[in-house]
Amino acid sequence: MICEDYKLLTDLFRAYFDARKHKRNTFSQLNFELDFEKNLVELYHEIIENRYEIGRSMCFISNGKVKREVFAANFRDRVVHHLIYNYISPMFERSFIEDCYSCRVGYGTRKGIERLEHHMRSCTDNYRKPAYILKLDIQGYFMSINRSILYEKVEKGMIKYAGRKNKDGIAYCDTFNMDRALSLIEKIIFNDPITNCFIRGGKKDWEDIPLSKSLFHSAYCCGLPIGNLTSQLFSNIYLNDFDHYVKKDLGVKHYGRYVDDFFIIHPDKQILLYCMARIKIYLKQSLGLVLHPKKIYLQEVRKGVVFLGAVEKPYRKYITRNARHNIFETFGRISKYLSGVNRPLTKEEFCQIQSVVNSYFGYLSHYKTFHLKQKLIRHCLYH
Repeated sequence: MICEDYKLLTDLFRAYFDARKHKRNTFSQLNFELDFEKNLVELYHEIIENRYEIGRSMCFISNGKVKREVFAANFRDRVVHHLIYNYISPMFERSFIEDCYSCRVGYGTRKGIERLEHHMRSCTDNYRKPAYILKLDIQGYFMSINRSILYEKVEKGMIKYAGRKNKDGIAYCDTFNMDRALSLIEKIIFNDPITNCFIRGGKKDWEDIPLSKSLFHSAYCCGLPIGNLTSQLFSNIYLNDFDHYVKKDLGVKHYGRYVDDFFIIHPDKQILLYCMARIKIYLKQSLGLVLHPKKIYLQEVRKGVVFLGAVEKPYRKYITRNARHNIFETFGRISKYLSGVNRPLTKEEFCQIQSVVNSYFGYLSHYKTFHLKQKLIRHCLYH
């Protein structure tokens, strides 16, 4: 028992260092870090004594090209999210299909775009044969996730995979306390963040948000807050059986999914229409989900498709207009900042600007963007 409790404390410290990456300027993180050792020990006692309760979240609208309602958890809750993620993510990782791209190490947007190109080439024999691509989207996915169904899937999965061994040859059930982890997972899944949250902004911020994309209008016992690490992992677990249904029951070879955005490629258009009809039924009956009626794309592969911020066409790919707009906005801010500085840049300022520019040019190197990069350089130098 002493050894087990000591390991939990060690795991909490690891979760803390994971949680504070890229979050070191937030108020809740800074407040926690003032005496993080004491706070972690206190959190540890709350967990082992089953006294842990989820704190208040910060609700706001992210004003990107697509507005989203975000619930940012308190930092101490994010530590618990990372603790749970570190426990169960390796356990479920082996059950995910190869073409599930989100919230997995090495399976981000770039991987998804590369796999889409692979499937397009494979299905068309390197673009020598005709084929069709069907791209679908689930309407209000995070707000439509049934928490009871989700918890049942997580619980069954943990019981099923508990005896499997990790890369060190140790069974997952021996690496942490299953009952304690399930208790924390239950609290996270069934927590309703809207009952006790801080709202940043006014009513006007929510005017352009569809009801299907807001937790304030989700059905009873449905919806996960966008912004939590656990929500991203749970979203993959929720659709894991669906992925296997498409691959095995429908016999689809060329399929890929990123969160709620997925594609199917097949030489026969009628097969794709049949698959779409079966998918609609499965999602509704098994998961309580609905396909977005305005985001159904069915077209020949040679005409290309937009997926994960890229326009994929035979033998070439481009970035989307939205991505292009965001990049020019960022370089515009850099240019404006540089024009307003009447002194040599500090080493920290130079390194920060350099990292942003290198990051974008590294991103653009994967696409047909020679002329775009020239425009960006001119934009930065002469504006």
